[in-house]
Amino acid sequence: MNPSLTELKLNNNELGDAGIEYLCKGLLMPSCSLQKLWLQNCNLTSASCETLRSVLSAQPSLTELHVGDNKLGTAGVKVLCQGMMNPNCKLQKLQLEYCELTADIVEALNAALQSKPTLKELSLSNNTLGDTAVKQLCRGLVEASCNLELLHLENCGITSESCREISAVLSNKSSLIDLSVGDNKVGDSGLALLCQGLMHPNCKIQKLWLWDCDLTSASCRDLSRLISTKETLTEISLIDNNLRDSGMEMLCQALKDPKSKLQELWIRECGLTTACCKAVSSALSMNKHLKVLHMGENKLGDAGVELMCEGLLHPNCNIQSLWLGNCDLTAACCATLATVMATKQCLTELDLSYNSLEDDGIRKICEALRNPSCNMQQLILYDIFWSSEVDDELRALEESKPEVKIIS
Repeated sequence: MNPSLTELKLNNNELGDAGIEYLCKGLLMPSCSLQKLWLQNCNLTSASCETLRSVLSAQPSLTELHVGDNKLGTAGVKVLCQGMMNPNCKLQKLQLEYCELTADIVEALNAALQSKPTLKELSLSNNTLGDTAVKQLCRGLVEASCNLELLHLENCGITSESCREISAVLSNKSSLIDLSVGDNKVGDSGLALLCQGLMHPNCKIQKLWLWDCDLTSASCRDLSRLISTKETLTEISLIDNNLRDSGMEMLCQALKDPKSKLQELWIRECGLTTACCKAVSSALSMNKHLKVLHMGENKLGDAGVELMCEGLLHPNCNIQSLWLGNCDLTAACCATLATVMATKQCLTELDLSYNSLEDDGIRKICEALRNPSCNMQQLILYDIFWSSEVDDELRALEESKPEVKIIS
């Protein structure tokens, strides 16, 4: 094994258990100083875990292990946990998404966590753990000496029942800066519990993913308080929650607060309409920190986007990436969007996919791209129909401005 090799990515290969056994012979050599190993979707089973356990036990250089998308099962990962408990093991990141884990894994995981103060990132998304196991895991995390920075528990069968324990992790672990509980039935009552931990002075959360968590506008009061007072929070995803215009208006009020340091807001598919766009525009004109705004899959319409553009054009607004795919837009709003593109040099990425912009709209966008003050780097135009003449214009534009990537 080449001693200068520190990272090895073998994702999406048919390596299988036999391949891993062969690979690990090299990894166990004294000259090996591998730090990061990716084996996602490599057709591994629990049989590979014994081999990987020996690597974890023998290689203190190994700090990252990504073995998601493999049928390791609870029995296999229990074996990996034994390897983690070896004093030689200095693992910092462990990724176990889609590994067919069940609630029975938690005892072994907690034992490994207790013995592993180096562990910083744990991803268990897309395993059917359920509330009882997640509560047990969280109690273990509170007691563990590790300074956990990232915890991903997406699609783990969590309901509001686990949220008090997750909240305790947030208030006890000031190291935790990245939490994802997306695709779980957290609900408004669960979010209220999570916010107790999130609002705790100890909590230093930076990235919070709550997509598809059965939240409604009722959660937006708590979320607004969080956005306006938690200065560490820079990224929040609320995709696919039925927040509606009333909820969005509350969030916009929070974005106007000088204490809000939010940089990314993902609010796709949240039941929004034109009615909330005045509030969005007002927030954009007052907030200097927001850089990424995902508002696709909402019925904003031309009138809504015209209103938003007023805020986007304000000198305070520093938006870099704006996503408006499938927002019921037509060519009618493209002249205003073109003005934003040509005026705001901070704007480098724009998604207008799945809107009926047609030739007329695309031509206006092309005109903006030709403007020397337009700083666009990526324009995303999936599933929009235009003529061959317009297609030629787009290709010519790409040739004359190679820094612009047009994705369609």
